[in-house]
Amino acid sequence: MKSDGKKEEELLAKRLLELSRQSFHRCVPIYTDFLNLNEQNILHSLQKDSLYARYVTFGGYDCAERQMAAFLPDEALSLHSHTIFASEIAVLRIAPLHQKYTEELTHRDYLGAILNLGLERGKTGDILTDGKAAILFVCAKLKDFLKEELTRVRHTTVQVLEEPLQNFEYRPRLEEIRGTVPSLRLDALLSLAFSASRTKLTGQIETGKVFVNGRLISSNGYQVKEGDLISVRQMGKFRYIESLSVTKKKRIYVLLHKYI
Repeated sequence: MKSDGKKEEELLAKRLLELSRQSFHRCVPIYTDFLNLNEQNILHSLQKDSLYARYVTFGGYDCAERQMAAFLPDEALSLHSHTIFASEIAVLRIAPLHQKYTEELTHRDYLGAILNLGLERGKTGDILTDGKAAILFVCAKLKDFLKEELTRVRHTTVQVLEEPLQNFEYRPRLEEIRGTVPSLRLDALLSLAFSASRTKLTGQIETGKVFVNGRLISSNGYQVKEGDLISVRQMGKFRYIESLSVTKKKRIYVLLHKYI
């Protein structure tokens, strides 16, 4: 008997295949809601020959964790992501109406206020916050509803303003990490990025918490490539930038960018 989780995964896979079929036969872009890392992994794991149309993913900015997928006619594949998703993703800035009475607000506070309005999680993307204000990525059809209905986060009265997706730029704060690893295995780079033993991080891989470019990776020995984005649930994410040199002891000196 299949578990509920397995059934949900199979239903999502069928839904994604159906969306690709619709895009192919209608020759128009077809979009998903925002997909979490597990859902993106299901998408990336679909057999390429089973898809009717190719797809791209985007969450409103580079390195977004939650992303929409767009199944596209071939002629649209060369377009920039901001153009492809301009009609589907809205960027909303949530800011206190009165700075004097602002409290420190967390990601959880903003998400709770949004979900309390009755929105499904799949309708919202990432929430970027600095404690005093937040940027929310949301399905464009819901932007007017949120601008009208989202008036309070915890005890703070807020206003919601829209920013054009095509003009939006986000530069995350990065910590530059340099160090040596015995190889470009996934577990070795995780150990360097998170300053933890490879034994501890092996458990993260084996329990399905590690993703590379949105794809679930279950092998400790997975060979990471330059530019790969590695995400670990409840720990964070980093990008492997490049190998800088090889030491006399044959260890590889690498550069990572960790998101903070």
